[in-house]
Amino acid sequence: MQLLGHRIYISTLVSIVFLATFFLAIRGIPYYSTSLEERFYHPDHHLFKPSGLLGHGLGIIGSLLILIGVFSYMVRKRYRFLSRFGRLKYWLEFHIFLCVLGPIMILFHTAFKFGGIVSVSFWSMVVVVASGVVGRYIYLQIPRTMEGRELSLNEVRQMKENVNVTIKNRYKLDEKSYSAVLKYSQGNTVHRHGNMMIRMIRQYFENFRRINGLKRTLRKNKLSKARISALIKLLKQEISLHNKLQRLQSMQQLFKYWHIVHLPFALIMLVIMIIHVGITLAFGARWIF
Repeated sequence: MQLLGHRIYISTLVSIVFLATFFLAIRGIPYYSTSLEERFYHPDHHLFKPSGLLGHGLGIIGSLLILIGVFSYMVRKRYRFLSRFGRLKYWLEFHIFLCVLGPIMILFHTAFKFGGIVSVSFWSMVVVVASGVVGRYIYLQIPRTMEGRELSLNEVRQMKENVNVTIKNRYKLDEKSYSAVLKYSQGNTVHRHGNMMIRMIRQYFENFRRINGLKRTLRKNKLSKARISALIKLLKQEISLHNKLQRLQSMQQLFKYWHIVHLPFALIMLVIMIIHVGITLAFGARWIF
């Protein structure tokens, strides 16, 4: 998938989530804003209640989306022959899409009323979604191949060296310009100790300062705008690799701890959801069939 196609793909998935949430919120505000005691008398109660036409349907569709999102990604990771159907990163993105849209639909299915054992499943789902956002961020901090395989420390270092070689050989810079690129690509004044979040914020501003400093230096050396733009792009790539190299071991450790939170709550959510569906069917509740 080309870069433009990938952007369209991601934009489409994000748009579907926002449009679905917006439609359900706007359509259901009059009902959901009504107190629980008065909802029975609301004209849309038959539609939006958890056992209603729309409410029940949202629960079914949301549950199916979660199940498809979870198990399709698990199968793709386990069986390599499925790589012919797309890179792992695209499956992960689709997994995230389904496991965000599904919980949103289940939220509207509950009509914002939580109780009993189902509430355990719901809050487990909230933890799973929240931890999924954090896990996605950690995942992005670990350098990977285009197929999604995690790179080793030596491979990251080699990529970093390749960027420097490209800068030196492709652009044939004069001594001043090349020295400036080396200065701003290798300089790192951020202290490596202390709170990780504070270090990352400081690192962001440090990177911003370095990139602007290189732009000013290259302009003084009278490089064309096209060459400056290309060099800045390579510098950003080098800075990204440098930062990931520094945080690689920490992020790998965090990713292991992340599974301790994400997987158990996901299992709790799925087990209770299955029990809920089974009890519902046992008591004769049906949707449109």
